[in-house]
Amino acid sequence: MAPIAVGDSLPDGQLGWFDESDQLQQVSVHALAAGKKVILFGVPGAFTPTCSMQHVPGFITQAEQLKAKGVDEILLLSVNDPFVMKAWAKSYPENKHVKFLADGSGAYTKALGLELDLTEKGLGIRSRRFALLADNLKVTVANIEEGGQFTISGAEEILKAL
Repeated sequence: MAPIAVGDSLPDGQLGWFDESDQLQQVSVHALAAGKKVILFGVPGAFTPTCSMQHVPGFITQAEQLKAKGVDEILLLSVNDPFVMKAWAKSYPENKHVKFLADGSGAYTKALGLELDLTEKGLGIRSRRFALLADNLKVTVANIEEGGQFTISGAEEILKAL
């Protein structure tokens, strides 16, 4: 399947998320994104070096600026289980705006056409690194990285596009 692109609609899917009351929820992507301007960004894995030290912190530190430019939700997606995503979220006590969403089976990542096979590195099927900007489910920016790069999917690039 071709990767999601500008002009496409975000597919719906169920993702795991621990809410503000620390309760595990299954949440619909459409419920989070319909009628809103959202950033959906994906990373290959929780607690991995580039993801943990660069990609996620950029969206956390730039969240207020992104919100000031009209972004309603900042959604982080990773092919990890919800308990790992909860632990990862807790490692960023300064985070107030990024929702850590679990795509444990990789089904939503596959629906986006953004799978990355890291089996030879012992990680299985993961997500490519990406950042999408969508307005009422319609993708307006699709910054999708090749391989293990981190050049176009950071918060700075999305800020430039807003």
